Amino acid sequence: MDMTETTDTLAARESLYDVLLVGNPNTGKTSVFNSLTGLRQKTGNYPGVTVEKKTGIVTGPNGGTLRLHDMPGMYSLTPKSLDESIAREVLIGEADEELDIRLIVVVADASNLNRNLYLVTQLIDLGIPVAVVMNMMDNAISSGVHIDLDALSEQLQVPVVPVIASRQQGIDALRQMMFDAVGSQTQSTGSSADAATGSSGSSSSSATVSFAERFPRRRVLGGLLDEALSPAAAWFGEHTNLNEVAQTSEALRVTSSDQALKTWMEGHHEQTCKDDLKHVVEKTRGQLDEMQVPWRMLETILRYDQIDELYSKVVREERNAGASLSVRLDRVFTHRVAGPVIVLAVFALVFQSIFSWAETPMNAIEDGVGALGAFVYQLLPEGLLRNLLVDGVIAGVGAVLVFLPQILFLFFFLALLEDTGYMARVAFLMDRFMKSMGLSGHSVMPLLSSFACAIPGIMATRTISNWKDRLITIMIAPLMSCSARLPVYILLIGAFFPSMTILGVFTLQGLMLFSMYLLGIAVAIGAALVFKRLFMKDAVPTSFVMELPPYRRPSLRWVFLQMIERARVFVTDAGQIILAISVVLWFLASYPQPDDYDTMSSRSRIQQSYAGQLGQLIEPAIEPLGFDWKVGIGLITSFVAREVLVSTMATIYNVEEADETSVDLRTALQGEMDPETGERVYTPLVAVALMVFFALACQCMATVAIVKRETNSWRWPIVMVLYMTALAYVGSFVVYQGGLLLGYG
Repeated sequence: MDMTETTDTLAARESLYDVLLVGNPNTGKTSVFNSLTGLRQKTGNYPGVTVEKKTGIVTGPNGGTLRLHDMPGMYSLTPKSLDESIAREVLIGEADEELDIRLIVVVADASNLNRNLYLVTQLIDLGIPVAVVMNMMDNAISSGVHIDLDALSEQLQVPVVPVIASRQQGIDALRQMMFDAVGSQTQSTGSSADAATGSSGSSSSSATVSFAERFPRRRVLGGLLDEALSPAAAWFGEHTNLNEVAQTSEALRVTSSDQALKTWMEGHHEQTCKDDLKHVVEKTRGQLDEMQVPWRMLETILRYDQIDELYSKVVREERNAGASLSVRLDRVFTHRVAGPVIVLAVFALVFQSIFSWAETPMNAIEDGVGALGAFVYQLLPEGLLRNLLVDGVIAGVGAVLVFLPQILFLFFFLALLEDTGYMARVAFLMDRFMKSMGLSGHSVMPLLSSFACAIPGIMATRTISNWKDRLITIMIAPLMSCSARLPVYILLIGAFFPSMTILGVFTLQGLMLFSMYLLGIAVAIGAALVFKRLFMKDAVPTSFVMELPPYRRPSLRWVFLQMIERARVFVTDAGQIILAISVVLWFLASYPQPDDYDTMSSRSRIQQSYAGQLGQLIEPAIEPLGFDWKVGIGLITSFVAREVLVSTMATIYNVEEADETSVDLRTALQGEMDPETGERVYTPLVAVALMVFFALACQCMATVAIVKRETNSWRWPIVMVLYMTALAYVGSFVVYQGGLLLGYG
């Protein structure tokens, strides 16, 4: 098969059956998905919402293909967040997209089988064909947990496949099982219309047997329980396409949980339908009260009663005498004092490595961009097209691409720390800070995600059930220094601060970069306290329960896969924006051309251009910060994307000093002199003030757009832009003017 074929091309070429990949968080679901699909995957959003989904193509041993959908992590079919709600809607056929679901593959953590079986049994009761992937088998064995997989498969009456996704073990067997399961359905029905399940999530198989029927202890109340649940089950039979087994399961769920009842009522717009369901559930609960049956958490009690019985039959545990390695490491890494110190040291080394290791590939890219510019300059005749390509496109885009190695190193280390399990410990330690700010620990992961990009970080706040906690997290997420700020930091630090060694390990440049990240965190803490005390005094923090996964040997394949994906997003998405802005800036910096254009100095040319006029218009406002009109142009254009500042300055200087080779931007900034005073325009103090501005300002149009969508209002995006711009201006003003008073100008 041609490797240039995309997922969309494959989908259009043939009708594909859909397989859902489901599981609890921290079960290695993403590793299984990546192992099955490789790079043949795409990322999008569910219809009507900004919840991210991944879809990939799985190729079978005989060349067949399946479409695999990676569902958001969930603990049960009773949703507690927007992500879980979307996953539930897809599973029960309530989502606004047509899927021909033939199989649900549930990824379970073999070392935590008891907890994972809760979701497994719920999915089995939906009536859709289910297969269980027992991931992390090595962790289970090392923990003294031995699972009789054949017995488990027999008891559940579903296929069970052992894998170690991080090492690619068992993936071929899993792939074969998926195609066998889907193929058997097709052969037995003869057509997709008669398959075991469709987009509605219903089953046509009359032989479907529920998990409860295989474990009769659920029927401890005899037929009385089914009799009490029958009115609610009848409601689901009338208003949904769920099969008989799923109708009973949902009746039990809404009877046991107010949250489940609320979810179903919110999903139906007809008031009569809502009132009818509420009346039926209240009547059912009343009957259970008369029977002296505790209906609250009834489903949980009954399922775990069954699960405990099953677990005792298929699992043998051998508890080690001494503490496991994970426990011993956690005594150090999660220590109240040592833990935060280790976190600071680890990330300081990460940022130090970004500077130390990326220099050689950066120089190679810079030389390549210069050579390309020189080649195009010699190839094309003098004129508008040559100037546009050399001074606009190549100079602008190349100035940002040169920072790609450092961005790759950053994502390499983040993926490495995540795959080892250490990032979960960082989240655990940060939970204490969240509580001191009055926030829930659920804010930890969205804020950590924002270090890569504020957009997925803000989208990740859907896991926060308390709206006010979620709103505060959204408002402070852009203060985390994202990867888009990295090119700006690196340009200014590399140009104005020497690579002197400190404490024999760190360099001044690495510590300067680390300090920018710490600045964003510190200001975010202060902003959260202000929001909490001024606007949300009555907000009550929700409880936060976090599972710490065992420490694992990282999978370099998965780490490099993450790096490649991030690089692709940076080059394609950011590159398109930078290219467009570079072309526009080249035009604004080159025109209008007065009659005496050829005799004018380069500075006079750009000052009289549209870009120069715009920069000079705002220069009085930014002059107290140490910024000139050229930086002013960059501040305006960088609102499209923060990293555009670099390409903006590169475009301006290449237009001003047009030559057959690309200007070294760092050298140009270092050598810029004020013609009136003869002093340097850009100094280390100006560089620090500009970095502070970018650390605190909301210089990202996409972030503003996603906040508007997540809050469903323009009120909070406007508040965000205003308060962050004010913080940035005041911060830069204090740094620059304070530095002048101290004699550092």
